Amino acid sequence: MVNWPSRPNFCARFETLPDRLTVNFRDQGQQAMSLIHPTAIVEPGAELDSSVSVGPYSIVRSQVRVDAGTTIGAHCVIEGRTTIGRDNRIFQFCSIGAVPQDKKYRDEPTELRIGDRNTIREFCTFNLGTAQDSGVTRVGDDNWVMAYVHIAHDCQVGSQAILANNATLAGHVHLGDWVIVGGLTGLHQFVKVGPHAMIGFASAVSQDVPPFMMVDGNPLAVRGFNAEGLRRRGFGPERIAAVKQMHRLLYRQGNTLEQAREAIAELAGSAPEAAADVAVMTQFLASSQRGIVR
Repeated sequence: MVNWPSRPNFCARFETLPDRLTVNFRDQGQQAMSLIHPTAIVEPGAELDSSVSVGPYSIVRSQVRVDAGTTIGAHCVIEGRTTIGRDNRIFQFCSIGAVPQDKKYRDEPTELRIGDRNTIREFCTFNLGTAQDSGVTRVGDDNWVMAYVHIAHDCQVGSQAILANNATLAGHVHLGDWVIVGGLTGLHQFVKVGPHAMIGFASAVSQDVPPFMMVDGNPLAVRGFNAEGLRRRGFGPERIAAVKQMHRLLYRQGNTLEQAREAIAELAGSAPEAAADVAVMTQFLASSQRGIVR
């Protein structure tokens, strides 16, 4: 436990409510308040579990909800209709839940939802959604988000992703589970990146990246498939062989996209242990709106 100096009596305490704790400006609740630095500002209406830690000079606005075990570092601003799950670690100088950088935004009641056990390093910026999309920016569980990462309005980030320093996601970007985005990489609005894909350092991503593929560069090019990442995640030889064949069909045999899609769909019969992986690929190709990197 962090034992901050005592707060003065006029500052907030936590009052237990069903399934949550709500900050109220009344008499002091010393045990809960010992986790909130005396220079931090937690507005009335904010809902923080009693185990949440808030560092020096941070601001938590009135519509924010934070679940158990999450720590908020110094000089952070958490605002908007933002919900943060359990056991997240938010480092100093982050801006979480600010309004979208979208000129169409008109103060609609949009949201940011962050899951559990995410690490969010210094100077990251996550924005609310917009009414032009689902209205919710989402970040899943167990993501590793390095310094200066920007996640714009309406982005949908899965779980177990790694976003290296200065990765920038424009509006409406979708990242699947286990995606790796290299440092200084920019993703164009509405781009989708499939599960287990890996994007190299300083890349410019303006088209969809199929699952399992490794890409980098400007212009972007496919360099192979993420074999080592798949092995680390427990993919057996049969599943990796099926992914390798999907890569060949898409990029190495001169097929049109439609020919590749038909051939990939047939792999589910010849490699039943990889049927789920084939389904992930076929569904991704069928739903691509911007076209895939070729």
